[in-house]
Amino acid sequence: TVSEAFANNQIVTVTVPLGANYLYQLDDGPFQEETVFEMVSLGMHSITVKDVNGCSELRNDNVIVINYPRFFTPNNDGFNDYWNVFTLVDKSGSKIQIFDRYGKLIKEISPNGTGWNGTYNGRPLPATDYWFVVDYPEDGIIKKFKSHFSLKR
Repeated sequence: TVSEAFANNQIVTVTVPLGANYLYQLDDGPFQEETVFEMVSLGMHSITVKDVNGCSELRNDNVIVINYPRFFTPNNDGFNDYWNVFTLVDKSGSKIQIFDRYGKLIKEISPNGTGWNGTYNGRPLPATDYWFVVDYPEDGIIKKFKSHFSLKR
């Protein structure tokens, strides 16, 4: 299981039968006896579970942690040029609205698109914090999350 989307401390917990003796690995990290991984970064991850005797191994490559980038740098260098909540790409019905500090709607985007490039009406906006509201489905319910991120130039 993965903690609630957008939580400050994203936690991935592996549920196992009582009395089982396994080791657990997040991505390519070290194997551990604990079933809990804390402070997991946003994006896709894999969990590997193996028997301590080496008899069997199971891997799940579809563990997704939903969160958002805290900043972006739209300078056309190919890195962090667009801001988006890309981890919601498979959540149809998700909608993201971006606002300036006065509450003016700057852009509405979809997680399935490229994201926001830091412009308004074709003009670059200043380096500062911007706020956003995300509507996304979770367990059949549309939830709302609000926060902010930084545009750095």
